[in-house]
Amino acid sequence: MKRYLAVPDSFKGTLTSGQICDILADCVRRCDPSARLRAIPVADGGEGTVDAFLAALGGEKITLPVAGPYFEERTAFYGILEGSPRTAVIEMAACAGLPLVEGREDPLRTTTYGVGQLIADALARGCEKILLGLGGSCTNDGGAGAAAALGVRFLDDKGVPFIPVGGTLGRIAVVDCSGLDPRLAAAEKVAICDIDNPFYGPSGAAAVFAPQKGATPEQVMQLDGGLRRLAEVVLAETGRDLQLLPGAGAAGGMGGGVCALLGFRLQMGIDALLDAVHFDDLLRETDLVFTGEGRIDSQSLRGKVVVGVARRARAQGVPVIALVGEIGEGAEAAYAEGVSGIFSINPRAEAFATARHRSADNLRQTADNLLHFCQSMGWQ
Repeated sequence: MKRYLAVPDSFKGTLTSGQICDILADCVRRCDPSARLRAIPVADGGEGTVDAFLAALGGEKITLPVAGPYFEERTAFYGILEGSPRTAVIEMAACAGLPLVEGREDPLRTTTYGVGQLIADALARGCEKILLGLGGSCTNDGGAGAAAALGVRFLDDKGVPFIPVGGTLGRIAVVDCSGLDPRLAAAEKVAICDIDNPFYGPSGAAAVFAPQKGATPEQVMQLDGGLRRLAEVVLAETGRDLQLLPGAGAAGGMGGGVCALLGFRLQMGIDALLDAVHFDDLLRETDLVFTGEGRIDSQSLRGKVVVGVARRARAQGVPVIALVGEIGEGAEAAYAEGVSGIFSINPRAEAFATARHRSADNLRQTADNLLHFCQSMGWQ
């Protein structure tokens, strides 16, 4: 009996991780009825992170009203996992996600304030550990909004307190953490992300990601300058240099902000989930791993799901098949990380807007072909 393990990321805009797992399970049942497939829906800190953890570990989803991207009230959610320690899983995309501002993007004005409110609610419910997913954000406020919601005060050069957004980070003269929610100190705090970009500069939060959030070149310069200013004030008052922290640029600088101001530590998102489900133990009872993501390229080597899964599988000699929507430049570097084969599910060259409607059928056909090939080679 062959033992398969499915650990795919979502194909953004087409298939969720859970849907991909269901399709692969169906293919295995039809092609190899005696085989067993264990499915682990995953996410890397962005949309779907809460659902992935709840699916893997059980728990409940909490909903509550918080501030949305433009401080408007909206209903958001987070999860509380079963077991001990009492753990909250929060994805910032629930109240500061890019889809929430579709058609009205403006990273100079968006806020992470609602994320801080979610953290505060989790603390009020007795959570001893906070897992904060950074990804899919519409913000570039360096986490200042979330920090403000938890008691951090930001003052301008006249001593006037305000809640910074991306466009007003440059006004910060003083950061006062004396009023920070004391419950944070007792909690374990982990921020999970899938990138290692610095806080500011050519590879920083604003330069790389703000254009995807609607920023013009001029606005990118303003946002980058604001992050530099926040980093300067933090360095002067805490002695911590955000620019030296890999991943500080995640989610518009949220990675650096929550570490410096709220006491979080950063961990690659896929590693956080794999640790939680005891993935290394599961590999000992696995013959082949299926993973995948919408696009694999050189960026996938920077903490993405496929490579995160492959590195662990390689350590135990388990082959890994990556099923992807698109194979981009630099994808071949994944082989050195433990990926055994990369297969695009798209059988023809066509625009994403067209191909996305056939993603489920294309994935099913590709998986069927691979499983039949394995059987024809005597791999049963």
